[in-house]
Amino acid sequence: MIELSDYEVWFVTGSQHLYGEETLKNVARHSGEIAEYLDNSGDIPVRVVVKPTVTTPEQITALCREANNSERCVGLLVWMHTFSPAKMWIRGLQLLHKPMCHLHTQYNAGIPWNAIDMDFMNENQSAHGGREFGFMAGRLRKNRKVITGYWKEEKVQQKIGVWTRVAVGWHTYQTTKIARIGDNMRHVAVTEGDKVEAQMRFGFSVNGYGIGDVVAYLNEVSDKDTDALVETYRELYNTDQAAHNQKAVRDAARIELGLRAFLEDGGFGGFTNTFEDLHGFKQLPGIATQRLMADGYGYGGEGDWKTAALLHTMKIMTQGLEGGTSFMEDYTYDFQKEDSRVLGSHMLEICPSIASGRPDLEVHPLSIGGKEDPARLVFNVDAGPAINVALMDMGNRFRLLVNEVQTVAPEHDLPELPVARALWRPEPDLETAATAWILAGGSHHTVYSKAATTEFIEDFAEMAGVELLHIDKNTNVRDFKEKLRWNEVYYHLFQNNM
Repeated sequence: MIELSDYEVWFVTGSQHLYGEETLKNVARHSGEIAEYLDNSGDIPVRVVVKPTVTTPEQITALCREANNSERCVGLLVWMHTFSPAKMWIRGLQLLHKPMCHLHTQYNAGIPWNAIDMDFMNENQSAHGGREFGFMAGRLRKNRKVITGYWKEEKVQQKIGVWTRVAVGWHTYQTTKIARIGDNMRHVAVTEGDKVEAQMRFGFSVNGYGIGDVVAYLNEVSDKDTDALVETYRELYNTDQAAHNQKAVRDAARIELGLRAFLEDGGFGGFTNTFEDLHGFKQLPGIATQRLMADGYGYGGEGDWKTAALLHTMKIMTQGLEGGTSFMEDYTYDFQKEDSRVLGSHMLEICPSIASGRPDLEVHPLSIGGKEDPARLVFNVDAGPAINVALMDMGNRFRLLVNEVQTVAPEHDLPELPVARALWRPEPDLETAATAWILAGGSHHTVYSKAATTEFIEDFAEMAGVELLHIDKNTNVRDFKEKLRWNEVYYHLFQNNM
């Protein structure tokens, strides 16, 4: 997986020549100080690179073109130190294709009451300089994030950090390759979609590959490499239950090695499969898929390429954060009046990055797929806040849907359920959340994350220019239905500009 520190955001300060060279020198010095401070912040994982102060339309346009063509730059962090007449920004902002964050701050935290004079006022005009810039970005209908607050405050740096993580995710999303191994699960609707429109909108590509393409890699896996991976399993997981079926464990290891080699050689960021089309596999790829997800690959069951791509980019966004991110599915409900919960799982493919403690490696029959008993990692998930996110093709647009949830520890053992699982209470409650999700056409597959928050998805939707719907503690079905109706009108009118 890519390293966030390999990328950078450019710190761009707007000003003008009206105030004289001495003021511009101070502006440049202050900009460098702020950029260096942010670059050293532990909350911001990318490099923050200061650029020369822009004071003319030509400089702004040239800088935006340079940003567009840079492979390392994932976005602009823009600040108005003085007043920067916004007509200067029109051409540059029209050309800019990289994400933009408007940092509405000022060099000084407070007012120097005893020393403030007109020279200070002329030099420190962020309060209304930022509004001038904000008008032009608004007039141009420019998607961007606005962060207001003093640049040394931790909450400001945390917001910048989230935005930079998402900017890297969006940068890689546009060039991600998803391997659709086999086709879609027969007759399943939501995992289908317009792959051409997806590539036009998001940049990632989805192409189909025959099972034989992967089986050829499985056939090249050596016994030596298989034995080494089995030993790794023993080191990382509790393997007592699987000791009775070492053949299944070895077959699973061979599948992981072959599938990993196929993905690496193809430069893929994610993959899909379906249990209806796995000829040449002795068992469904359980632990293989789980461990590949843990290494940053996206995955979607039943041919779900949208979830595979979304999972991969969310893995990139949350790199280094605690909590983990996984493919998920709402599997069954626990109706308990006001305390109703969802048990989330899948047949085999839940990422161990969300595991509570050391997972168990187990081999059990699987009453679907018609294959030999597959090996898989079994675990629970710790309590804590999380989000479930889905991406759907609604025909005339793509829709992102996020539900905030509270993961809870199961109060009972699940001795007969040999799969990884998470138990959560949806916000605001199961009845409202499930009703709103279904009204929105939400997928039965999601990306579940304890590392990301709704803010990540909000920033991502802004960068991608797609619809986003929230289900949180403030949701009620009546208002949610109204929002769905108004969104239909909005996207019908403005979809050509999105």
